[in-house]
Amino acid sequence: MEKIKRTRIIEALASEEYGKDINVKGWVRTRRGSKSVNFIALNDGSTIKNIQVVADVDKFDDEVLRKITTGACLSVDGKLVQSVGSGQNVELQATAIEILGTCGPEYPMQKKGQSFEYMRQHAHMRLRTNTFGAVFRIRHNMAMAIHRYFHEHGFYYFHTPIITASDCEGAGQMFQVTTKNLYDIKKDEEGKIDYSDDFFGKSTSLTVSGQLEGELGATALGAIYTFGPTFRAENSNTPRHLAEFWMIEPEVAFYDINDNMDLAEDFIKYCVRWALDNCADDLEFLNKMIDKQLLERLHFVVEHDFVRLTYTEGIRILEEAVKNGRKFEFPIYWGADLASEHERFLVEEHFKRPVILTDYPKEIKAFYMKLNEDGKTVRAMDVLFPQIGEIIGGSEREESYDKLMARIQELNIPMKDMWWYLDTRRFGTCPHSGFGLGFERLILFVTGMQNIRDVIPFPRTPKSAEF
Repeated sequence: MEKIKRTRIIEALASEEYGKDINVKGWVRTRRGSKSVNFIALNDGSTIKNIQVVADVDKFDDEVLRKITTGACLSVDGKLVQSVGSGQNVELQATAIEILGTCGPEYPMQKKGQSFEYMRQHAHMRLRTNTFGAVFRIRHNMAMAIHRYFHEHGFYYFHTPIITASDCEGAGQMFQVTTKNLYDIKKDEEGKIDYSDDFFGKSTSLTVSGQLEGELGATALGAIYTFGPTFRAENSNTPRHLAEFWMIEPEVAFYDINDNMDLAEDFIKYCVRWALDNCADDLEFLNKMIDKQLLERLHFVVEHDFVRLTYTEGIRILEEAVKNGRKFEFPIYWGADLASEHERFLVEEHFKRPVILTDYPKEIKAFYMKLNEDGKTVRAMDVLFPQIGEIIGGSEREESYDKLMARIQELNIPMKDMWWYLDTRRFGTCPHSGFGLGFERLILFVTGMQNIRDVIPFPRTPKSAEF
């Protein structure tokens, strides 16, 4: 008998070819039944929905049926029939069941209703649950939306190095890269590490951002975007921080701060719209099981213009709120770096719309941001979202060599390895702007999940590098 070609479950569920013999393969979610019939919910990861396999007990060996437990992997041949039960249009009347992999009672994803903390301890198996299947299908779709958006808008995908000798943010919280024997490190006369025998011959680290190299790309190709892993050795055990995460960083020649804001708003709306159009089943599941306001919030972002206001005006609104009795954990004053609670107040309570905040004090922003005429603020812009706070951070860049050098000297930034970056201001400098979007922050927003460790398959956090 000729082997039947496998049909993905998403295609089987959409089919109306009743009476057709098909084969599906997947993992058992549940098995229930009576003395005469068993109902097996099978899922292959192609959709949040399971296909119901109906197995007449008298047609199958009891030994085979006993091995069909939660987590077991099956190959099922059967006839596609119209379902009489509610919840699905079709089901599969099994004619042959092959057990590809058994699954014993110690399988960690046995029970329903396990905590996310528990599932993080079994991150290699949590991928098989409904929730994480939905999250990672959406994550894939968001990656596709990002590439499509930039491709359609004339940007070039630009690969920046993961190993670098420069610290873009000037924060110094970087993971060092070395081939040196850490038990026997050579030092010079001053007691400093001698890197002359190291692989690169100098101190190198994992990148915290591809922006500086991205600026080189923008001054040659016009408009580029990066999309890759970045690393911060920040000892932050919070639901919003990871040591390894993905960043999207467009950089565009001849854009000023207003063009940058337009791009950020259009781009993020495109991504959210893509999720609504292409991930409906997964979003409905997450809206029901994780966050009952999720769909409402996604539509809200797509359907409203973002408010644009200066940092100074934002501070005035927050100070006014404090005068009227609003309590914040962190103090608010001009010059303060806004905390998430302040950002969310502006978005969720005051404006009830996403906000783009501009013109921050230069002291709380990076060295490369363009100084305003007041000499106190820079042309920075942060996009603030409900539930998340800051989701995008960017700026118009300082294109003047003299002003950039003055800022670098003011902040005592070691520039010996940054001569190449300054060359963009020496040779044919141009106005340019860009921003960074933390991919996992976007996925948090689009899925309604509460912890950033639950939107990346294998989170890297302090004291945790499992799987």
